[in-house]
Amino acid sequence: MRAANPAPNRVERSRRSQSGMTLIEVLIAMLLLTVALTAMVMAQIRASQVSVDAEDRNRAALLANELASTMWQNHTVNLPASSVAAWQTMVGTNVSYRTASASSPVSSGLGGLPNGTGAVSVDSTTNIATITITWQAPSHGVNATAGMSSTSKYVTQVVLP
Repeated sequence: MRAANPAPNRVERSRRSQSGMTLIEVLIAMLLLTVALTAMVMAQIRASQVSVDAEDRNRAALLANELASTMWQNHTVNLPASSVAAWQTMVGTNVSYRTASASSPVSSGLGGLPNGTGAVSVDSTTNIATITITWQAPSHGVNATAGMSSTSKYVTQVVLP
């Protein structure tokens, strides 16, 4: 007579008792999901900051081009102080082009920059004007993210023949 082997019976019982997920497995899965979602949210925030920074840099280039066009139109890098002052006011007026009204200084569609300042230095002997625009976005303050400096700067030169 053959003796019955009890081992297969134990294997069957252990398989039936472990048919579902344990609580620790569920907690680990939830932890991994939380980490993945947090990473996605952080990536979205960073993309938004980069987008705003690109918009500010584009606006700085447009503002510098505005003054350079005036210099080309007048055939001189030596503009009247009132023209430069009006341009500096436009640079410092932080109004988005989306909210500009007909009575605002940015009715042309050019909004200023946050904490923006504009400066023009002229070398009359070489007929070269250097236009410098600096600004500090609110997101670049004390809690600035790594990789972004606290102050941004755009510099261009205008050379008239």
